[in-house]
Amino acid sequence: MAAPSLAGTLPNLEAFCRTYETGSFTGAARALSVTPQATSRSVARLERALGVTLFRRTTRSLAPTEAARRYYDLCTQALALLSTGERELSSGHTAVEGRVRISVPTTYGHHRLLPSLGAFRERHPGIRVDVNVSNQNIDFVRDGYDLAIRMGTIDDKTLVARKLGDFALGVYASRPYLARHRPPRTPEDLPQHTCVAFVMPRSGRPLPWTFTPGPKSFIPDAPYQCSDDVLAVITLARAGIGLVQIYDFLVEEDIARGALVEVLASFRGRSRPFSLLYPRGVVPSRATRALIDFIVATAREARVNA
Repeated sequence: MAAPSLAGTLPNLEAFCRTYETGSFTGAARALSVTPQATSRSVARLERALGVTLFRRTTRSLAPTEAARRYYDLCTQALALLSTGERELSSGHTAVEGRVRISVPTTYGHHRLLPSLGAFRERHPGIRVDVNVSNQNIDFVRDGYDLAIRMGTIDDKTLVARKLGDFALGVYASRPYLARHRPPRTPEDLPQHTCVAFVMPRSGRPLPWTFTPGPKSFIPDAPYQCSDDVLAVITLARAGIGLVQIYDFLVEEDIARGALVEVLASFRGRSRPFSLLYPRGVVPSRATRALIDFIVATAREARVNA
């Protein structure tokens, strides 16, 4: 029997990768601008060709198998190589040049994107990157941005969302604070503690704290609140003001040197996703595509090495 052509397999590979990244046929369909049924059929064709089950399906959930996890790493590497080859052939092997404007939140910006841009500069010295570090939502057309990174589930169908990962939350405090106050044993103890809250820009309300297991959410009645820059709550926690719920990756250095200590470790917060966004229907420039590929690959490597 003749092997299937690569050209016929590529759409199935893309459907599989987007399904793996978004966790659903619906999310993958949005990213690919097709129907969920078409995405499901593409994945099923790939499973038949491979002779393995890539996703365990129920009426309410879709879970990748171990085979899917291994295959995803291979697929993303292969697709990245094909994308690089296409760009080099179409450009006549000329160096990529141009300008890219990207908006990132303070969290992901300071602790993920900005530290990696040195490596991007080495690969693409002809690309100028203008970075806006802000937690305010931007309008791609009005504000003139090519890319944005944002936290949370993205429901805007006018945008392409490339998920960069799910990031876990923990509750942390300084040692001086814990020396003055008995550490909380359950989330129900939190009202007896000083909590530092971050005020969400869009609603003007404190960001709820989440726990697993435990109450769905806790709204801190906080005497100290920070807005705009979420990193400010970490500074207050270091100063011994009180407890803070924050992404683990933001306080790795504080934990290593003992400046902050985790409490309620058995009730860790629900993770929240970060995604790379750009307008649907707009063909990215070569410079923008280079930065997209770099950010997605860097995020994938960080997940693998975590």
